[in-house]
Amino acid sequence: MKSARSVREPVVAGMFYPSHPRTLRREVETMLENAAEILPEWRGRIVGAVMPHAGYQYSGPTAAVGFKALASQSVDTVVLVGPSHRDHFGTTSVYPGDALATPLGEVPVNVELARDVIAQSDRLIASHSGHREEHALEVQLPFLQCMWPSVRVVAITMGEQSPERCVELARVLSSACTGHDILLIASSDLSHYHPYAEAARLDGMVAQRIRSYEPELLLEDLEHDRVEACGGGPLVSVMMAARTLGAVSARVMHHCNSGDVTGDHSSVVGYLSA
Repeated sequence: MKSARSVREPVVAGMFYPSHPRTLRREVETMLENAAEILPEWRGRIVGAVMPHAGYQYSGPTAAVGFKALASQSVDTVVLVGPSHRDHFGTTSVYPGDALATPLGEVPVNVELARDVIAQSDRLIASHSGHREEHALEVQLPFLQCMWPSVRVVAITMGEQSPERCVELARVLSSACTGHDILLIASSDLSHYHPYAEAARLDGMVAQRIRSYEPELLLEDLEHDRVEACGGGPLVSVMMAARTLGAVSARVMHHCNSGDVTGDHSSVVGYLSA
């Protein structure tokens, strides 16, 4: 007997982004069109990226600039790596189902690659932990659907972001992804709830570590609370893995915070795409 398909249904549609398919597609496509007007010049194959994961009204335009930089690139599979905001668990969780859904439809999982990723290390497990109620990866999916309608994904959530977990995940990703048409995306916002000037200082330090391609130093900064990023572990892991897969430089595509959107500079959240 054939087993039933397992599909993760959207949990933040109507909150972080529109729940109506036509409205959602129009919003994403408009953000991508607007991004083209401010997109920095970029040449070369992109191996990895970092995208923010707040509500589209706040971080959507920043994400759109990052995604627009990928427009000319063909991608078969995107490996999404994000933090866990709601579940608390001490492992790295790979979504074990067949697809992840949004109002735009289903994004199939690259089941073979997901299995290969899990087989690389006993520190990675097939589990729904960190996926059931999590928004960090879900908000990336409508962009992927508009950019590459046939794309597949592997969804990974880090329950623990220790240096050891980051280094191990980077090793696993670089090993499993070698020789495949794969894009790595880390999902991360930056500092949270500081006054505008302090947020700009903290986030500027993260941006500089990205520009100079220094994931080890960024990890050290995160460990010693010199900077903040809720998806710092995914960001470091993706930077390390991308370097092994051939990345030689990095470029920050857009950087802002919620105060730039709301005008309230008293307590802001930082966003960056690179």
